[in-house]
Amino acid sequence: MLVQRAHLMKLLKERLNHNPAVALLGPRQCGKTTLARMFSSEVPGEYFDLEDPRDVTRLSAPMTVLEGATGLIVIDEIQRMPELFPLLRVLIDRSEEKRFLLLGSASPSLIRGVSETLAGRISFVHMSGFNLFEVGAKNDKKLWIRGGFPRAFLAEDDTVSFQWRLDFIQTFLERDIPQFGITVPPRTLRRFWTMLAHYHGQVWNASEFARSLGVTQKTAGRYLDILTGAYMIRQLSPWFENLKKRQVKAPKVYIRDSGILHALLTLENEKDVQSHPKLGASWEGFVIEQIASLAGSSEFYFWATHGGAELDLFLLQRGKRIGIEIKYSDAPRPTRSMRIAMSDLGLDILYIIYPSPVSYVLEDGIEVLSILEIEKLFA
Repeated sequence: MLVQRAHLMKLLKERLNHNPAVALLGPRQCGKTTLARMFSSEVPGEYFDLEDPRDVTRLSAPMTVLEGATGLIVIDEIQRMPELFPLLRVLIDRSEEKRFLLLGSASPSLIRGVSETLAGRISFVHMSGFNLFEVGAKNDKKLWIRGGFPRAFLAEDDTVSFQWRLDFIQTFLERDIPQFGITVPPRTLRRFWTMLAHYHGQVWNASEFARSLGVTQKTAGRYLDILTGAYMIRQLSPWFENLKKRQVKAPKVYIRDSGILHALLTLENEKDVQSHPKLGASWEGFVIEQIASLAGSSEFYFWATHGGAELDLFLLQRGKRIGIEIKYSDAPRPTRSMRIAMSDLGLDILYIIYPSPVSYVLEDGIEVLSILEIEKLFA
């Protein structure tokens, strides 16, 4: 199965037309290298892979090599050589002809210097695994169960996919995390990550994790930030309104890839997922990631009060206030919590997103929307 990633190819082209440097950021094994090689094959330039010892050797005198390079210069796994960033700034300022495409498996907060050194010269493109609109509607269940990492999604069967994800988790903890200069023992971080899987979709409670791990709240927060910075965890921020009600101010936490979530919960196939208590939370996180893949610069939040009213997502889109509830149900119905959210947040419309293919109006201001049609949120 060939998965086209036309949207990302177009986005890279647009950003490089207007910026001397573009950073393509996302988790390891999500397809960044494949995309970059496809993109760079269409334009003259040079490709450096910092996981290839030969390319590392070539860059032992980086100023000489990069100053002589022309066209599009691609540097893969840039987080391995953060000392290149000051040099890139000099090269960008010296030449208007050079373009740099930098691939990284960590956020700017983990890649020291990228934001500060290249400020005003670089644009960020965030990439994840396959999304629903790349693999097609007929593969929605498969994408949910296996997740979007290409090798997991394209595996010959669920067993092979499951084993790949288990191996990925081990390699990520034992090899990738130390490359960021992080010294947390793999076993500790694996335990924390597994705890997060059981906490998936809930409001972050640092004290609870700290007690379970026998560490301070600050340390528990650091572990969370490490996995967030490596694109394994999404911290969904709360939205605040000027209301008299007490509102939840801590983020919700989600395992970003549903396949990794299922591997951490030892759920190998759809039958395992369907019978697990985290079924609804798994579906919720999956839908949130599909929306995130479409959101672009749009920001989204959750909203909740200590009185029990909540909204899975709150989105500001072209001046409209959009509420989103995510339900794994064949026939979702409006709830008291939804009506409170509509009133307190002044929503223009509330969508209930569910897995079936048919969308319809439920009542005035509330629509049931198929996950296959969530592009409507950004129309």
